[in-house]
Amino acid sequence: MDRGSEELKRDEIGRLISADKVQGTPVHNPSGESLGTIENIMIDKPSGRVAYAVLAFGGILGMGKDRRALPWDVLEYDPAEGAYVIAVDTDLLKNGPAYDEEDTNWNDPAWGETVDRYYDVKPSWSLPPAD
Repeated sequence: MDRGSEELKRDEIGRLISADKVQGTPVHNPSGESLGTIENIMIDKPSGRVAYAVLAFGGILGMGKDRRALPWDVLEYDPAEGAYVIAVDTDLLKNGPAYDEEDTNWNDPAWGETVDRYYDVKPSWSLPPAD
C-alpha cells in the first residue's frame, strides 16, 4: 500500500512517531556507514516503552538477512540523516545475540538480559510477575 506524504506526516506528532513509520528506517554508525534497517520494534506491554528494535542487515531481496535485537536505548535518532545511529563496532554488532522469529522467546528474562548485557545497558523493559 503506497501512502502519500501527507498521510505519513500525520503519523508524526511532535516527538512521537507511529510504529509503522519506524519500520524500514535506516540505521547508521556515527561515520554514516549503513548498518541495516529497523525491521520491527518490541514494546513492553506493562510499561508501554519500546524495549528493543530488530535490526535487519545483509541478504539480497529479503533473503538471507541477519537480524539482531538492539536495546532501544542504544539507538539515537538523527533527524538530519533520517536515520537511527548506533555507536557500536560493526564486528560487535555482527557477533551480537541473533534474533530468530521462530526461536527467540521475548518472554524469557534470560534472553533479554543477555541482549542488555551484550550492549552494556540497563534493562529497558519489565516483565509481568510470574504466576
